[in-house]
Amino acid sequence: MAARSRVSPERRSSGLAVRELVPDEASTSTEVSYDFGQFYSSLNMDSSWKGSRCHCVGEDLPEVTPRRTRDLLGHHTAYRAHLPAAGVFRCSVTGLGFEVKSAVTITYRYDTWTTHLSEADQEMWMPAGPLFHIKAQPGVVRAVHLPHFICLAEDVNTSLCSVAHFESGKMTLESPTRLIAFSAVLENPSFSALGVLWRKIRSTLYSLPVHSLVLIFQQLRAASTTLHLYLIPDDNSVKQAIEEQEVNWNSKRIPKPPPFRALFLGRDYRVTSTKQAEITPEEQLPFCYKSLNEQQPFVEIYIADMEEGTGLHMTDTHDGTEVWRASLRSGDIDHSAHSLKTSSGATFVRKHKIALCSAMGPLSTILLHLRDADVINSDEEEEVRGQGASKEKNRVLLELVEKKGLEAQERLYQILQALNPYLVKDLERR
Repeated sequence: MAARSRVSPERRSSGLAVRELVPDEASTSTEVSYDFGQFYSSLNMDSSWKGSRCHCVGEDLPEVTPRRTRDLLGHHTAYRAHLPAAGVFRCSVTGLGFEVKSAVTITYRYDTWTTHLSEADQEMWMPAGPLFHIKAQPGVVRAVHLPHFICLAEDVNTSLCSVAHFESGKMTLESPTRLIAFSAVLENPSFSALGVLWRKIRSTLYSLPVHSLVLIFQQLRAASTTLHLYLIPDDNSVKQAIEEQEVNWNSKRIPKPPPFRALFLGRDYRVTSTKQAEITPEEQLPFCYKSLNEQQPFVEIYIADMEEGTGLHMTDTHDGTEVWRASLRSGDIDHSAHSLKTSSGATFVRKHKIALCSAMGPLSTILLHLRDADVINSDEEEEVRGQGASKEKNRVLLELVEKKGLEAQERLYQILQALNPYLVKDLERR
């Protein structure tokens, strides 16, 4: 069903834009609003955009945690979510949302844009969020909430947004029923591969505001303090791909807040440190969207002395605006990584088994990484999830990993370092 964009005039002057996508036919759907904050009155979606702090507020939906599965060939990791009743639910891992008429189980996985978009389509359309391959019982899903990373500033042209549907090698475009902060809502969807696209227009190509993430990882076996810093759109599929790659490189993530301003795809952002540091290949980091199966660009930061910490800053090379800052403290760094006292995985698991039973971290994500590394299979994952209390689940998982030997314990140790570095650091100090 076609839709058009409308901005509530009584709120335009206050700096708040309430934008509805209104069906051409009569509709009784509820108005959806979100807070964009006070933007500059001269906002024209061109290079003069001032970089106002983003105040987009997403939907507050009940979350479901999916179970992780593999296809028969083991090539694709999929999620299987059981929605317990009629209502609207959001996946805690992917951000994908569903409005359903009754209880239902839905299977979905990430797909790659480059597999489906032709070269001609890529010239015309820009991916604005993850691409999902979705399977669901026909007629049960009223609407799907597809994640997107466009910052819906006052004068963003929402008519450029479409939902792409890929089936049998062909792409069909539909207008979303509603476009809200962080999600494009499509009612009465048909499922195969679905994702949000944004039409490229030369005048706005490099001035479209985007929500973004800064990911920092410490290389545990590198000289002194060596960090990898990524700047990516706020796309969970890309984030997950980077985390899995860095775990394989024996890295741990150092959690830091995202940029406090919307960024612009196609621009370069300069990374600097308040302390002497080597930043390679150069300080400028391109902000671009790459498919999850492609190598994501990053800068490597080498700091010889981290005893007193350092500050990291990021600025827009276009106008010098600061878009992100973070304090990197000595306590954020795993200094034991450069010491002969560093725990092996087996030693760590054996020594701290009782403590890990009580608190290991995000179990669903740990299981996800263990499945990806082929440390456990689907039956073993089900065995862990089937336990009652979280303490019992942790105990069963630890016993499974111990039985599989030193390599499996080492991989669990690396996953814990990446996902729960403060817990690992605290236990190693005991």
